[in-house]
Amino acid sequence: MIRAYLSVFKLRINTGLQYRAAALAGIGTQFFFGSIFIMIFMAFYANSTEAPPMSLSQVITYTWLKQAFLALIMLWIRDNELFQLITSGNIAYEMCRPSGIYGFWYAKLLAQRLSSALLRCFPILIVTVFLPAPYRLELPPDWLTFLLFLAVLTAGTLMVIAISMLIYISVFVTMSPGGSLLIFSIFGEFLSGMVVPVPLMPGWMQDIVYLLPFHWTADFPFRVFTGDISKLDALKGLAAQLAWLAALASFGHYTMNRALRRVVVQGG
Repeated sequence: MIRAYLSVFKLRINTGLQYRAAALAGIGTQFFFGSIFIMIFMAFYANSTEAPPMSLSQVITYTWLKQAFLALIMLWIRDNELFQLITSGNIAYEMCRPSGIYGFWYAKLLAQRLSSALLRCFPILIVTVFLPAPYRLELPPDWLTFLLFLAVLTAGTLMVIAISMLIYISVFVTMSPGGSLLIFSIFGEFLSGMVVPVPLMPGWMQDIVYLLPFHWTADFPFRVFTGDISKLDALKGLAAQLAWLAALASFGHYTMNRALRRVVVQGG
């Protein structure tokens, strides 16, 4: 079974790496929006009457990381082929496969995001490191912090895939890909700190955000990179990420199995 998942993962990676022109266009767009976000934060910091909980340098680094790893962490990135399978009834062909649908789709989505991120992240990171202060991306304080960042970013990406799977599973009930995607992406993007870093939110809102899984996908890894979160807290957070990942994957398996038991395919 694992070999089937690895095969589809490799196939999707190779397919995704062929879209270099689309990636180049995406890099230009991400530089544009990154610059806009940074100018907004600079205006906010220049007129702040109190010392913000994150320095301007940390927020700028946070913003460039968000742009570089957008393909890994955004919930609105979707595979329309999966939506088409569900709404058209062609899910019947998927159910004939000898492998489980949850693992098969999980491998496809993971490969899709990784191939897109591999094409886009390195040019953005390399260019932003050499920008003049205060616009440049600041490197992590030491190698251990960088290794912790890679670990928590990996766990965060796996969590994003598990949450994305819930979007596809919900379409079995709603039959509305646009509606499910809109709800998850709007709330997920805000609660993961993709609009405003979580430390800059009001205290009452942070209490809500920390109860949900979304901030572990983006806000937490980026704050580990900037040094806003200590190494000990990063290790504790990694354990929390793995616990959330196990819970989300288990819930996804359970709901997927229930949804597949109720599938009715009509027609020739």
